[in-house]
Amino acid sequence: MLEVRCSGTPFEIGQQHGLQARDKVHGSLAFYKDLFHKTCDLDWTAVRAEAKKFLPALQSMHPRYVEELEGVASGAGVDFLDILALNVRTEITFGLFTKGDVPDEKITTDGCTAFSYVPGDKKSGSVYLGQNWDWQAEQLPNLFVCYIHQPGSGLSDIAMITEGGIIGKIGINSRGVGVCLNAIRARGVDVTKLPIHLALRAVLEARSAAEAASQLEKEGVAGSGHFLIADRETSIGLEATVKGIKRLEPDANGVIVHSNHLLLEHPGVDEPLWLKDSSARLHRMRVLLREKLSSEEELEMHSLASLLEDQEGYPSGINRQQLEGQDTIQTLFSIMMNLGAERATVSFGRPTEPTDRVELVF
Repeated sequence: MLEVRCSGTPFEIGQQHGLQARDKVHGSLAFYKDLFHKTCDLDWTAVRAEAKKFLPALQSMHPRYVEELEGVASGAGVDFLDILALNVRTEITFGLFTKGDVPDEKITTDGCTAFSYVPGDKKSGSVYLGQNWDWQAEQLPNLFVCYIHQPGSGLSDIAMITEGGIIGKIGINSRGVGVCLNAIRARGVDVTKLPIHLALRAVLEARSAAEAASQLEKEGVAGSGHFLIADRETSIGLEATVKGIKRLEPDANGVIVHSNHLLLEHPGVDEPLWLKDSSARLHRMRVLLREKLSSEEELEMHSLASLLEDQEGYPSGINRQQLEGQDTIQTLFSIMMNLGAERATVSFGRPTEPTDRVELVF
């Protein structure tokens, strides 16, 4: 698995992204050009036009993200709007979809199952955060590990798993803040707010889960999704839509579980059903965690990560398998974080059939 280590000014960081992951950037562009045409009836010229609408707000709120995107484009030898389009890919795929309001097995979308656990007695000194990231298997070759250091900025160092060309995704920072993402398919996009993948980047630069949550609530998120944010002390779930952001707090066992549908009431939000197993995965992970917490077994990263291997409902379910005519997406990586120890373990491929394992440490 390719590891990219970036340090310097925003533009220099972007160039390192682009140069060292050049093939993965081009692979992502090819993949999403095809996907946007299928899900949104948009050719690439139209996609770039949609992406450009986000630029004024980004230049105002986060000009260094724009500078970094320019660096990625320069390093990869592509146009800036191509890279911007990749970084607003969630808003285009999930907010501008044109296919029907009922599940369509031929239209593939990310599905993922995430959870956090905050021990009530704090004896472990750890908060745990984990998820399976499910997507089309064709995008697996375009994933890589990215470490980012921004000297002199006061910002946290970052270790994340991302797709070629995208500057924010799932990972952990040097202050013990971690973030996972659940895609939500709901109509509507607000180009004056922060795109989801750049919101993930903002979380990974934060000093605490509370600071990260407050920033997203203040700036707003351009599309729909669930951010599961945790640090050494707590975890916070944020359900974001174009109508606003609502918080999920840990239950009595210190657990938050989320899949790919809204759990809270969001009046005025149009959320057509799309992944039929989302509720089943949510229920199954809650059951698995209850069983694990009630057992005599000492909880640690390895024992919690084993929950992500669950295959009930195969080929769908928590640990998915992409099979033609049955399931159109697959678990491409699993990540388990120990926020107290500021480290994470990533397993690429299905967790029962890993192709590679990587430790994220600072």
